[in-house]
Amino acid sequence: MARLTNQEKARQFDKWVLWKEEGSRDAEVDLVTQYLPLVDKVANRLAINLPNNVDKDDLISYGRFGLLDALAKFDHTRGLQFETYAMWRIRGAMIDGLRENDWIPRTVRDKAKKIEEAYTLLEQKQLRAPTDSEVSSYLGISEKDLQQVFYETSLATMISIDEAVGEEEEQKTARHSYIVDEVTPRPDQVAELAGLKEVLTAVIDKLPEKERLVVSLFYFEELTLSEIADVMSLSPSRISQLHSKAIFRLRSALARWKSQLV
Repeated sequence: MARLTNQEKARQFDKWVLWKEEGSRDAEVDLVTQYLPLVDKVANRLAINLPNNVDKDDLISYGRFGLLDALAKFDHTRGLQFETYAMWRIRGAMIDGLRENDWIPRTVRDKAKKIEEAYTLLEQKQLRAPTDSEVSSYLGISEKDLQQVFYETSLATMISIDEAVGEEEEQKTARHSYIVDEVTPRPDQVAELAGLKEVLTAVIDKLPEKERLVVSLFYFEELTLSEIADVMSLSPSRISQLHSKAIFRLRSALARWKSQLV
């Protein structure tokens, strides 16, 4: 969405006040209408990385509930940017909807788990990122089959912003609770976030060149996988495979970092 002028921001804030504090139904409808395009934006971006059997209309349907949830829970008095918060909520609602309706076959979940374990064990053993040949050898499959698994597990490597984190059930907290408060983070969160950034930066820097470029273009430049395919002169399926491999490496590094904190 286009950057707002100060005058437009003031009018926008007035809408939030009219709805949240004065109960204006018209203001609520205006806000829903204004931010509804965010759902299409997130759906288009997410659909590129999903199997063909996933209907984009389903994503949009799930995403609309996520937008309504974001609107209801957003605190307009704190001066935060709604679009960023809403897009996390919308994406989380889409992924949760797909999972609740069992879009990910159990066999795919099992494959994703085995690949993640392979990356973790091989990196711990070799103290470096394993090659495709080493991972496929460890799993007892060909490199061609490994590439197919990367493509099939593209959805399984995604996480929802509402997914709980933590070891014990009573300690589990949704991920969004760690990112909503951007104004007054606790000291322990500041330290943890600094460590997390350091780990991610180091791992991304060590990724193979093509995987590093895919991560950069997808997460920082916000290109779709199809657009990245055009930039890199590769097929969308190949870009999806590179993305999945990069995510498995990142998850493995984060798992090791987390184990060191215990």
